[in-house]
Amino acid sequence: MGQYSAPLRDMQFVLHELLDVEGTLKTLPPHAEIDAETINQVIEEAGKFCSEVIFPLNQVGDREGCKYEGNGVVTTPSGFREAYQQYVEAGWPALGCDPAYGGQGLPVLVNNAVYEMLNSANQAWTMYPGLSHGAYECLHAHGTDEQKKLYLEKLVSGVWTGTMCLTEPHCGTDLGILRTKAEPDANGSYRLTGTKIFISSGEHDMAENILHLVLARLPDAPAGTKGISLFIVPKFIPDANGAVGERNGIACGSIEHKMGIHGNATCVMNLDGARGWLVGEPNKGLNAMFVMMNAARLGVGMQGLGLTEVAYQNSVTYAKERLQMRALTGPKAPDKPADPIIVHPDVRRMLLTQRAYAEGGRAFSYWIATQIDIELSHPDEAARKEAADLVALLTPVVKAFLTDNAFIATNEALQVYGGHGYIAEWGMEQYVRDARINMIYEGTNTIQSLDLLGRKVLGDMGAKLKKFGKLVQDFIEEEGTNEAMQEFVNPLADLGEKVTKLTMEIGMKAMQNQDEAGAAAVPYLRVVGHLVFAYFWARMAKIALEKSASGDAFYVAKLATARFYFARLLPETAMQIRAARSGSASLMALDADLF
Repeated sequence: MGQYSAPLRDMQFVLHELLDVEGTLKTLPPHAEIDAETINQVIEEAGKFCSEVIFPLNQVGDREGCKYEGNGVVTTPSGFREAYQQYVEAGWPALGCDPAYGGQGLPVLVNNAVYEMLNSANQAWTMYPGLSHGAYECLHAHGTDEQKKLYLEKLVSGVWTGTMCLTEPHCGTDLGILRTKAEPDANGSYRLTGTKIFISSGEHDMAENILHLVLARLPDAPAGTKGISLFIVPKFIPDANGAVGERNGIACGSIEHKMGIHGNATCVMNLDGARGWLVGEPNKGLNAMFVMMNAARLGVGMQGLGLTEVAYQNSVTYAKERLQMRALTGPKAPDKPADPIIVHPDVRRMLLTQRAYAEGGRAFSYWIATQIDIELSHPDEAARKEAADLVALLTPVVKAFLTDNAFIATNEALQVYGGHGYIAEWGMEQYVRDARINMIYEGTNTIQSLDLLGRKVLGDMGAKLKKFGKLVQDFIEEEGTNEAMQEFVNPLADLGEKVTKLTMEIGMKAMQNQDEAGAAAVPYLRVVGHLVFAYFWARMAKIALEKSASGDAFYVAKLATARFYFARLLPETAMQIRAARSGSASLMALDADLF
């Protein structure tokens, strides 16, 4: 079955030594009283729930999957429903929610850290409460007072869950051509008709009601994305007291049989005159839904991080125990018939790749969550704007870079196991299958790359990118005379200069031919992702250098991992820069009929 233990020591290192979150929270009025001890207690208790309650259900969920029983009924794998009730009874859904609706009011950062552990333990299960939290955020930002009163307490408590219904059979990311219709009803509601597909958590037996956030078109809506409205469509229509009432005209028609995440019900949802209520303004539903979509993109990044961490934990345990051949430099376990495979250089490469991507991703994603807290709660408008720009710039990088890395890491973990990794018993092949969807949904990683380069960088002439670049440059200048830091600062500075030149070059070429941006986008995101990781790894190396002299094994390992990252992973940027600069000609020259 494998194992999972929350990486509390590294989480606490990132939270308190790298980011000094207690100091940051003191500047945010809603969170000024939250101290490091409180944060540690929350993540420790969450870690216990993850390892003891939902991790044991991970392989169960994969083997059993969800079952479509007919007539719109879906059942989840054994133990899923009971685990969710424990989750609700312990108050975990309320962690990062508004106290006005029964929430605990903790920072986004803390909620984010908890979701890393949930995803490590059981990604498919975690998608049920994860999507519900996104629905909460959307309604909290754009719902009417009546909608908030009716729905938010139910979502905050976890008694009801939520979904996002975007995709249709003929359109995925291109929402401008969706066909679901919303006809005004006499009582102020709307009647929705259409079909949505790939709806995660669309139907299940874990909660008494499901609130679907559905994109649809009003009769007089303009064409394209400017004509999309957002509606809340409950499975059961609440009565005047907020209790579950009559069954609505939205139902699951079937569930998908998928490569991975078998424990999550991916549904075809049919709307047949289903009653819905407008959220936000008519024809501006995409703006409202982006609250949920951006939350989902960050959430998917955490799915990638969670799988990277759990795959690493299991593969390193296996590498210490599995005996195979002798070390090239002579026996390291002469009392045994062979050495453990962790003595072999390439096994070390695979393990360190996973470790570097997990620890780098943790630093990056926790910092992004801190910026979201600043954006939401800082009293200074300029500070809020600065944080908002950094979050907007780097959200596609969190989603795409962390999930790309997770697929790399889970494949490396499987390879460490060799043939045992390929069979189901050890659980590693499940992580590879589960990790693969994270590169696809909530906007494929190509879409994220186009968003980064086209909208977030070239769209404002590099203004947001320069803001992150200033953080990098300030750190380089601070450490410029520190001889011990040159092995980290020099490659960071070099990459920063190359990103600036590459951005200008692509921008100039794209002015003549927009295909140039499309051709460069994916390698460009990989380069920016490494710039971000190099910045955080350099900062972590600085702390480790200062503290490793004490002999503390944690800092010794952190420093060694930083050196591995700069020596073995950062050089990927040379290839990606060449690919990005190569242009669109080699991609577009072949006529489509010749493929």
